[in-house]
Amino acid sequence: MRLSASNLACVRGGRIVFEGLSFSVAAGAALVLTGPNGSGKSSLLRQIAGLLESADGALLFEGGDPELTLAEQAHYLGHLDALKPAMTVAETLRFWAAWLGADAAAKVPDALESMGLAPLADLPVGYLSAGQKRRLALARFIAAPRPIWLLDEPTVALDAASIGRLGAVMQAHLAGGGIIVGATHLDLGLAGAQTLRLGAEAAA
Repeated sequence: MRLSASNLACVRGGRIVFEGLSFSVAAGAALVLTGPNGSGKSSLLRQIAGLLESADGALLFEGGDPELTLAEQAHYLGHLDALKPAMTVAETLRFWAAWLGADAAAKVPDALESMGLAPLADLPVGYLSAGQKRRLALARFIAAPRPIWLLDEPTVALDAASIGRLGAVMQAHLAGGGIIVGATHLDLGLAGAQTLRLGAEAAA
């Protein structure tokens, strides 16, 4: 598999955020997006996720399911966790697994364990801390596997132990041939990852 972009451009509010952007990420590899606030890191992730139309250029995913779009083969974690307070942790994961066509019975226990949420399985989401909600949002990626993970500041609200869990989960995804594109101001601990810096001129 390979995710690639050719001469991508993004325009927001009549302003060119970036243009002429190209990259290529193979199966088992990660691309880390860096750069100052407003340089387009989140916008690029949203373009890949199909949530924002590109002003120019093309995105291509080779080797995936030809019957599915790029967006349908990607998980996106944005700044909001998008969780329903009344649902329990386990119900949330079962819902997403079923909605996305995964085997909930097989995948949800692994997702709970991987992100340290098993003791909280029957707790309503509304009672979770910010860090626990972030871990639950990330656990959806395990409950319903997809080859491409798009992570926007995934370590926000996570403590050191949870960041370690996230690192292990990301490494396992890459070891299985998955692809990660992550935007961050911090080191995600992805050894060998490519780095793409956006807005370099603005930061100079």
